[in-house]
Amino acid sequence: MPHDLVIVANRLPVDRVTNPDGSVGWRRSPGGLVSAIEPFLRANHGVWIGWPGGTEQNLEPFEDDGLSLVPLAMSAADIEDHYEGFSNGTLWPLYHDVVAKPEFHREWWDSYVEVNRRFATAAAEHAAKGATVWVQDYQLQLVPRMLRELRPDVRIGFYLHIPFPPTELFQQLPWRRQILEGLLGADLIGFQLPGGAQNFVRLVRQRVGHKTHRDLVYLPDGRTVRAAAFPISIDAKGFATLADTSSVRERAAEIRTALGNPRKVFLGVDRLDYTKGIYARLRAYSELINDGHFDVEDAVFVQVAVPSREQVEHYRVLRDDIERLVGRINGDHGQIGRPAVHYLHTSLPREEMAAFYRAADVMVVTPYRDGMNLVAKEYVACRSEDDGALVLSEFAGAADELRQAWLVNPYDINGMKAALLEAYHAQDSELKRRMKAMRRQVSTNDVTAWADNFLNTLAEQHEVRQHR
Repeated sequence: MPHDLVIVANRLPVDRVTNPDGSVGWRRSPGGLVSAIEPFLRANHGVWIGWPGGTEQNLEPFEDDGLSLVPLAMSAADIEDHYEGFSNGTLWPLYHDVVAKPEFHREWWDSYVEVNRRFATAAAEHAAKGATVWVQDYQLQLVPRMLRELRPDVRIGFYLHIPFPPTELFQQLPWRRQILEGLLGADLIGFQLPGGAQNFVRLVRQRVGHKTHRDLVYLPDGRTVRAAAFPISIDAKGFATLADTSSVRERAAEIRTALGNPRKVFLGVDRLDYTKGIYARLRAYSELINDGHFDVEDAVFVQVAVPSREQVEHYRVLRDDIERLVGRINGDHGQIGRPAVHYLHTSLPREEMAAFYRAADVMVVTPYRDGMNLVAKEYVACRSEDDGALVLSEFAGAADELRQAWLVNPYDINGMKAALLEAYHAQDSELKRRMKAMRRQVSTNDVTAWADNFLNTLAEQHEVRQHR
């Protein structure tokens, strides 16, 4: 059955679960993207195309809670070369300012091309005439052009959730022109920040040779492609409502009691990734204790590290390094029953996360580079009393919007220490002033506004194309 709205993403919006009776079912994935797009899917008889995880083949389209889903299979080789290889071994580090060194392997590229073609073919099969197809993220940057060749009648949007790098870095990529031309198959290309859109347009002008003007690219076939910033957000109202429930309030109080009711609770919540700056922030915190600014009676640091890509050697080394550091900090500064750092290598459900946000006095979000970082916005949304402090890396996309946070350079350990100390000692009046402004920003510019803005702009851009 053809659909008027087609979402194409690396993963489906559901995760496979095994029920107590042994049967296999599906559970909706956490995250703002699913919350944002689900209403549009339902309203427009939409379909979501993506990989369900695992290597099961011969998968059939299915419905879950009224959502039409098309699972695309991946072999073990696809996962190794397309997903772990080119997507996360080449593009991820390159797009995140080469925090780790990217690897360039021709067999990874070949797999990336093949998997992208599979997604484009599926989108072409399931799109109704004149449908809107919205392609998501860095794993699928070739899909827009491939789909355009198969279905010139559809309107195509692409959104990049991670940073788009400056020209000096992107030009290292041996397949730089193919990626740029792949993206130019879209009518509208969305980025987290204006700088990413500007980098893209500059590269198209330099490397592909198309005429450009501000955020527009003029193609020889008469099409005009727009590249613009659409900062992604969260379900702010949903988080605020959840954080105010009695169960979450009670759980937040339990967490503080379990931590020994220190004067201040510092919190970090990150996927365990080398771009997140976990090691540097814990080092800065330990030095503050070492310098005598506070001890375990005054403050405690809770670091939640969500498991990520554990089969990749680089990530296993990172985990070992962080766990050794935590052990050293607690060995040097902890007391019996009072560690300086509580380290949780786990994924927490949304309700538990909201309780941790409520329990924390200082949220520490210090990535070396991040497209947006929704954790910062989630924390702000959960602070209904307009209290709490946010220490935020200036290299996270969220820093452009949350200007009232204590902004830090995560490479500057002394600067980070100073910001943590300022946030620790801040007066209630200053905390309220800063948090009120940030809460206003997050609640006004929520995830629904983001999706509305992108899809409305895509419709306008498509109309421009049709009337040229």
